[in-house]
Amino acid sequence: MEEKRSGAKWKKRVPHKREIPWKERIPWNKYFLAGLAMTGLAVVLGIVGLFWTPYSTTAMSAAETFNAPSLRHIFGTDNFGRDIFSRVMKGLGTTIGIGSLVVLFSGCAGILLGAFTGYFGGIVDEIVMRVTDAVNGFPSILLTLVIISLLGSGRQNVIISLGIVFVPSYVRIVRSEYLKLRDADYIRRARLLGVKNLRILFVHILPNIFSVFWVSVMIGFNNAILAESGMSYLGIGVQPPEASLGNMLSDAQGYLQAAPWYALCVGLSIVWVVLGFSLFGEGIRRGRAGE
Repeated sequence: MEEKRSGAKWKKRVPHKREIPWKERIPWNKYFLAGLAMTGLAVVLGIVGLFWTPYSTTAMSAAETFNAPSLRHIFGTDNFGRDIFSRVMKGLGTTIGIGSLVVLFSGCAGILLGAFTGYFGGIVDEIVMRVTDAVNGFPSILLTLVIISLLGSGRQNVIISLGIVFVPSYVRIVRSEYLKLRDADYIRRARLLGVKNLRILFVHILPNIFSVFWVSVMIGFNNAILAESGMSYLGIGVQPPEASLGNMLSDAQGYLQAAPWYALCVGLSIVWVVLGFSLFGEGIRRGRAGE
């Protein structure tokens, strides 16, 4: 009876996560700060490019073809006289937007599948793991090309195909973390107090896997950007005249001698985004490890 009467007080004392001041949660190291600056600039340019660019991204001018970088056109112009910097801004918005949607779709699916399979186990866990093994048995780019060939090219189909391909990696990461935490002391106490399984899954356990999950999100975001750029480069991703870093790089390869700045500016933009998110993820990983 005493234990029943004090049950409410005991419930309040059961921690589902360690409270850390927000300043201590941010890994203030050089990798994190460099990645934050680089990704911040790319994201800001991409968002601004969705609503405004210095020049039209589709208007052509025969009189301004292959203009070298200058104060008027800081990245120069392409073979149609279009401002490359304006198209890079638009392309950043397209590429980062697609990468974000891919990670959002695959991450949410990975959390749901990984949480239920890791916590409950059983036959469903075996089926999901065998399916993920089968998907991982194929090269991701090959599987993406197969799905694209079935669905057709275009922005929406790129998001769907990449999202499907990226789900298994998130399922495995989330499942492994739930396997570690499902028998932790505070989870056992929560079960004894009659806490519902859904609350345990998404309130008690989920917040404690975010430090691991965010590193995977950064890696997945980089892979999504590279995959989208690669598919657009091959002509099966975002279609012209819509600006994408991949199809811009594909256009630029034919003019390496006449306008080397075209390929250089677009290629460095892709490197900037990928390197920025890599440093950002490395900063989070080092902060988690206390380095």
